[in-house]
Amino acid sequence: MLKRIVVLVSGGGTNLQALIDAQQRGELGGGEIVCVISSKAGVYALERAAKAGIASIVLPRKEYADVAAYDRALLAALEQVQAEVVVLAGFLSILGEQVTRRYERRILNVHPSLIPAFCGDGFYGLRVHQAALDYGVKITGATVHFVNEVIDGGQIILQKAVEIQPGDTPELLQKRVMEQAEWKLLPKAVAMLCSGEIG
Repeated sequence: MLKRIVVLVSGGGTNLQALIDAQQRGELGGGEIVCVISSKAGVYALERAAKAGIASIVLPRKEYADVAAYDRALLAALEQVQAEVVVLAGFLSILGEQVTRRYERRILNVHPSLIPAFCGDGFYGLRVHQAALDYGVKITGATVHFVNEVIDGGQIILQKAVEIQPGDTPELLQKRVMEQAEWKLLPKAVAMLCSGEIG
């Protein structure tokens, strides 16, 4: 029986695409993406889901008063689609304790740095890469970790280093980290969780 994977998105969905591609190659272990939930309407990730024949739900974060209200709506949606594994793929809303406790050690996130560097509240998207460049580190990368109530604080599962090149901009670095690390690590970690290798 394939584990039911739900992917949470907020934007373009490049990490979602990496998961879809891995699924089409038969590389998600014992898992199958059954639904994509977006915190914003009209984002390209929803088109990616539609093209792959994957159902989607839009839960606009701005329509909910606070984290607790959004958590309740998200939890209801996850239960409705019988989610067993939850993957954050560029999902910009912070999950509250209702969700993290209900799906303890079943929620994965990919973060575009080598945690514990450049992570935590406020570190997302290009901000992470800008911080790495500002600090002058020579190596950055990506981390896949379990999600708990601490932002970027869950147990680390996989990491991959990526070298910073002379002349890098945040945009160039973001692209390299995605291609060399995020798109490889995330499908691998999902397969590990679905096969029972971790959990």
